[in-house]
Formats: sequence, structure tokens, C-alpha cells
Amino acid sequence: MADRILMKGMTWGWNSRRGDYRTPQAVDSLTKLKENGCEWVALSFDTLQDHVHSTSIPFDYGYTVTDRDLEFAIREAKRLGLKVCLKPVVNSRDGIWRAHIGFPEEESPKYPYWDRWFESYTNFLVHYAELAEELGCEMFCVGCEMVRTESQTARWTMTIARVRGTYAGPIVYNANHGTEEGVEWFDQVDYIGTSAYYPVGAVPGDTEENMIARWLPVREKLERLHRKYGKPVLFMEIGCRSAAGCATMPWDFRHTELPVSEEEQANFYSSALKVFWHEPWFGGFFWWDWSVKLYGIEAAKQNKGFDVYGKKAGQLLKEWYTTK
Repeated sequence: MADRILMKGMTWGWNSRRGDYRTPQAVDSLTKLKENGCEWVALSFDTLQDHVHSTSIPFDYGYTVTDRDLEFAIREAKRLGLKVCLKPVVNSRDGIWRAHIGFPEEESPKYPYWDRWFESYTNFLVHYAELAEELGCEMFCVGCEMVRTESQTARWTMTIARVRGTYAGPIVYNANHGTEEGVEWFDQVDYIGTSAYYPVGAVPGDTEENMIARWLPVREKLERLHRKYGKPVLFMEIGCRSAAGCATMPWDFRHTELPVSEEEQANFYSSALKVFWHEPWFGGFFWWDWSVKLYGIEAAKQNKGFDVYGKKAGQLLKEWYTTK
């Protein structure tokens, strides 16, 4: 595949609030991300609907980063030579995972839940699609892990058409690991995205070799999805924390009592890189994640988060991103 583009990316910007992007620490973080070999950044931020059954998505700029923040971050990324995927996300203020956004009753003329929610969500997306177009973002993500909404094929099709009326670049949808085959409208996007938090570790401290073996059936499944739709597959999120046992539950961020394990995180990274890097249908990685305000390099040995700055996984990733 001569025209294949492998996106060497990282997620940046998560858990940020108004003003966080416009700081010296944020500029330093983006600079270090570039120095680590990254060529792409997924600029990921969220806003909150009140609860998972809400039908409207407000713009609460006391919570959400502002358009000025986004413009600053995008311009700074481009100054450094990074390509940008703008990734707006809707979460729920009640703390329930966004995969459960949906409604307990069926749609009816009296209670048009889905119509109201998709109208609000489409308006939310189009606002940021306009910004992505104006600022020259190289990709736009129309949703992340919104599992209960995914059966609404006709509504998603209309939403994506509205986004395309505003944004001329490639579009990706970010499904959740294990549910990718339930999205019947992947033909409407340019890239099939997934959060690849597959539990490839069987036990804490598992080896790279064992993780590779558990990635292989995942690779086969995703290649079938590629063949079905003729679209490249992207890991819009992938990673695990540098803590013992996290390769058995890569999505975990709650078990802060687990001991530090740079080795397990590095094995997760290296196993995924070795299994997917050379596949012609595979579009690339956006690892989760790189903090806007980095810890000091001396603190890396104690850090148990997803960040790879100053850790074994970070050095390994830099070698792949700069020499492969």
C-alpha cells in the first residue's frame, strides 16, 4: 500500500479546563511530545450533559475549554509541526460512563428522546467542526465510545452528513474495544477508530510474548472489519498505566493502590507496536495519554498514570516513532 499513512500520534489535552492550554506548562508539554517522535496529536476535551438520559448538551465554559483555548493549542501544535485531530467528547455529569448515554423508553411522537438528543449533539459537533475547518485540523472525530447511541444508524448518518457540510477533512468515529462490529455505519466515516484497551495481559507482570499472542485474534477481527468497509483502522485510544496488573485491565484509572510497573506498561506498548505496525490496513496509534502539565522527569519512577514521559514505554515509543 504505497500511499499508506501511519499516524504516529498521542492524545493530549484531556482533563483540562478553561485556560489550561494557554500556559507555559502546556507549551512545554506539547514541545516534549513532539521531541518524543509524535507527528499527530488528538486534541481531546469534554463537556457535560446533566445525566445519561438528558436530551440536551449545554456549553458550560466554566467547565469546558473555550474556543480561544483550542485555537491557541492548535496553533501551537502546528507551529511545532504536529498534525491535529480535534476530538470533542460528551460525558455525563452524574459520573456514569458515556457509553450509557441513551433512553429507558422507546422513541414516540410524545417523547422524541433520540431526535432531541441528536439535534443537540449534532449542533455540538458542528460548532467544533467549524473550528476544525477554520484552523486547518487534519482530522475530526465525531464521537467516542457512545455505545448505546450506535444503533441509531439513520441519525448518525444525518449527523455525519451535517459535519461534512462544514468540515472538508477526514472523519473518524471512536468505538469501544469489543463493540466495533456493532457499528453498522462505519461506511459513513473515513477511518474506523477504536479504543483498543484489550486486556492482553493475563496476569500482573505478563510478558511481551504472551501479550503478542493475545493481540493476534484482535488483529484478525479488526482486519475483517477493515475488509468489510474498506477503511483503515485507527487506535484512537490505546494504552495502560505504569502499574502492576494494568495490562489485564488497560482502561483502569481507579486502582491507585497498585505498585509501579514500568515494565508491564512497556510490554503492553511493545506488543501492540509489533503486532500492528506493519499491517497495510492499519492507520496508526493515538496513545492515551500525554498530560498538559507534565510531572518532573525525576517523578517518573513514582508515577502510575497513563503518561509515558520519562518512562520505559516513552523511550520505546520514541524509538519506534523516530526510527521505523
